[in-house]
Amino acid sequence: MTNEIVSAAMLAIGDELLSGRTKDKNIGHLADILTAVGIDLKEVRIVPDEEDRIVDALNALRGTYDYVFTSGGIGPTHDDITADAISKAFGVPCEHDAKAMKLMGDNYAARGMEFTESRQRMARMPRGSVHIDNPVSTAPGFNIGNVYVMAGVPSIFQAMLDNVIPTLKVGKQLLSRSINCPFGEGTIAIPLRDIQTAHPDTIIGSYPKYENNKFSTELVVRARDEDKLVAAEQAVRAMVEQLSVAQQI
Repeated sequence: MTNEIVSAAMLAIGDELLSGRTKDKNIGHLADILTAVGIDLKEVRIVPDEEDRIVDALNALRGTYDYVFTSGGIGPTHDDITADAISKAFGVPCEHDAKAMKLMGDNYAARGMEFTESRQRMARMPRGSVHIDNPVSTAPGFNIGNVYVMAGVPSIFQAMLDNVIPTLKVGKQLLSRSINCPFGEGTIAIPLRDIQTAHPDTIIGSYPKYENNKFSTELVVRARDEDKLVAAEQAVRAMVEQLSVAQQI
């Protein structure tokens, strides 16, 4: 672990995500895992199964962040074009990887199934890629440059991610504290802004709730330095206390 900030983005690929036919579960899982190890997930994009859209989004993200994680589009059907798009983005051929062909061929043979042309599509990846092992269904994901390409099926995505995380550099984790505030955002907006200005090395988020016909807010203070976190937390708690006293007068 280093004290530097390590950043990441996610590119979720698939028409089914944009149409609503598939409800994405990978974004939240990736965010949880990256936060836990000290990598900041800064941006998420969802794009359709269109090569140019994938290439444009990938090139924008990989040039901006330390890591890019993709999900979806590496299956056996005609619309699984992620491997082709990644190859185009890196300017290298997309080809059947020999190691992947043997791995998958042996797996299908052991199951008494034909290793068809469609199934062989799952062994295609950009030249120079490194495998991401798939303990669930064998067909590997791949890593090229700072891009990690994984399946869209949540159980497979999660298993692949488990194999990727130990290989990454991580930064100093964000610490956080939560404060329950019985007032709505309209009441706390100005004093909370002043606290954020006074504590520039922290991130203060407000998350409104509406329960039992009443507004309240969960306030979350984040920082990488414990002392700065505590100072901002104390200021927020003091604000809530002052507002509570004023409401009673």
